[in-house]
Amino acid sequence: MTHCKDLYDELCSFRNLYRAFVKARKGKRFKSGIGEFELNFEDELFRLQKELVNQTYSPRPLRRFVIRDPKSRVIHASAFRDRLVHHALINILQPIFEPAFIYDSFANQINKGTHKALQRFDNFKKRVSCNGQLIKNARYSNQIIGYILKADIKHYFQTVDHDVLMKIISRRVKDERVLWLIEKIQQANSLQMSISMNWIIL
Repeated sequence: MTHCKDLYDELCSFRNLYRAFVKARKGKRFKSGIGEFELNFEDELFRLQKELVNQTYSPRPLRRFVIRDPKSRVIHASAFRDRLVHHALINILQPIFEPAFIYDSFANQINKGTHKALQRFDNFKKRVSCNGQLIKNARYSNQIIGYILKADIKHYFQTVDHDVLMKIISRRVKDERVLWLIEKIQQANSLQMSISMNWIIL
């Protein structure tokens, strides 16, 4: 499915938007903003579909809050209707990009996730430790030699080069309207997150 054209019509289809609606509300039906959308979801979906088809769609302001787990992190959450658009976009882009991912990419992957990642890590751990067997010439009787790198890219989403990102995406996606939507989401989110980060720094 590389170099796909005419994806936007599929993205805007009611079938795809409804599928995205079901995915976006999963496990979150009682959270703020979702119940109101769900009460008139058909009207809301048709309204959103019209905005997407006419390319008048614009993301709503992000909701900013702080979580501590245990360190403090600033979180920017999209409105429910915008998360629905994200899912609609993922529905058509995932089959295009997923085959290019390395096997050990687990985030937001079908049939993967946190538990699968931990199982995979356990598999590597057993391989490095020779499944708990003693290592020759070890200094201590229970010594296991191996290394783990734990790293995090600070403010990754705020600092990633979006021009480079769009070039990578446009190699596989040739529908200009899909690229327009991705840029629309990216620009709106980047601007709001930048304003919020500047406010925090000040």
